Amino acid sequence: MKIKKGDEVIVIAGKDKGATGKVLRVDLRRERVVVEGVNLITKNIKADAQRAGKESGRVTVEAALHVSNVALVEDGKPVRVGYRVNEDGSKVRVSRRSGKEI
Repeated sequence: MKIKKGDEVIVIAGKDKGATGKVLRVDLRRERVVVEGVNLITKNIKADAQRAGKESGRVTVEAALHVSNVALVEDGKPVRVGYRVNEDGSKVRVSRRSGKEI
């Protein structure tokens, strides 16, 4: 997967199209990412013994997005990602728009 935790991404499809944020979590198996402040849902939380001190109620949290609906951001615009192998043999991600390392 070309998107990693901590990357700045823009949503390119869906109800939050155009929103940007930082990737909080990546689920490689399901090909999904959780982006900060994007795709917010409301969950009903029940009070129980395991959540001692916490009360029940409604909580707003970020839901996962499919990785195909987000793109890395460079100068406020979405960019595609490629790979390049350096002289020392290390593999790095590069921007297809500018050729710079990400």
